[in-house]
Amino acid sequence: MALARARRSESAFNYWPGFVDALSTLVLSIVFLLSVFLVVQFFLSQEVTGKDKALEQLNARIAELNDLLSLEKLGKINLEDQLTQTRAGLASAEGERDRVKGLYEGLAGAGNDAASRAGELNKALDSERQVTSRALAQIEVLNQQISALRRQLAALEEALQASEQRDKESQGRIADLGQRLNVALAQRVQELSRYRSEFFGRLRAILGNRPDVRIVGDRFVFQSEVFFDTGQALLLPEGRAELDKVAAALTELDRQIPAEIAWVLRVDGHTDVRPITNSPLFKSNWELSSARAISVVQYLISLGVPAQRLVAAGFAEFQPLDTGNTEDSYRRNRRIELKLTER
Repeated sequence: MALARARRSESAFNYWPGFVDALSTLVLSIVFLLSVFLVVQFFLSQEVTGKDKALEQLNARIAELNDLLSLEKLGKINLEDQLTQTRAGLASAEGERDRVKGLYEGLAGAGNDAASRAGELNKALDSERQVTSRALAQIEVLNQQISALRRQLAALEEALQASEQRDKESQGRIADLGQRLNVALAQRVQELSRYRSEFFGRLRAILGNRPDVRIVGDRFVFQSEVFFDTGQALLLPEGRAELDKVAAALTELDRQIPAEIAWVLRVDGHTDVRPITNSPLFKSNWELSSARAISVVQYLISLGVPAQRLVAAGFAEFQPLDTGNTEDSYRRNRRIELKLTER
């Protein structure tokens, strides 16, 4: 028996150095991977900062072009009003010219008829000639006014065409800036999607393959039994341990994502379809689901997660994953969901 104990001690002693070497190698590999990750993250942060500055410049340029477009539209309206008034004045002047010309022709005809009666109508003829001279002078003045009005009309039309051309150019620049802004916004959405994928991958690695934690679309789904007793909203120790892992991942993510990206973690509470009957704390599933979501949010805040990055929502029984009426269906519908999204 003493010999067997000595052999077991010798065997245990021989395994230990190999285990220490393997553990040291694993620790060095992890340190190396973390160093590479931090360097890559630094360069990504610098690139995102540059994109944010470019986006701010684009927004300022769009605001400037909008102001310019408003001024051009106002000038165009004023020019159109002046053009309308000028055309009305031209029509009135031409009508007056025609009236005076008819008067002149009538007076000339009367002068020819009076030639045969020169003796009797000399005084009347002299008077008519004076009227004719004044009418001719008035016609000349009207012709000059019409010419001036036509020149003014041509200038107004030229100015109106120039204004319309500037309007088209401004619209083209705004359309171009709008496309560039859409591209910048799409890049911002892609950045948030990348951080969301990174967060999901990190949580998946932390939580492992637990049967009570599932991924449904873009959400992590925890069964309510992980966090709460039946009909209660007080976190269990097991639930706090799981939320500690989530909080660590969120805190690290908050340091990585630029402050300009408006992201939040939405915590959704869900219950099964069965109504609450004997609970002194909650009168309905609305109150229970909301209270559970708030409990999770409050605990995450106590772990250092920024409150402005968290949202609590209660959905009661109205967003079921399983529409069956079995106990397993009820269990699947009682859940807490975590979703990283935009504010």
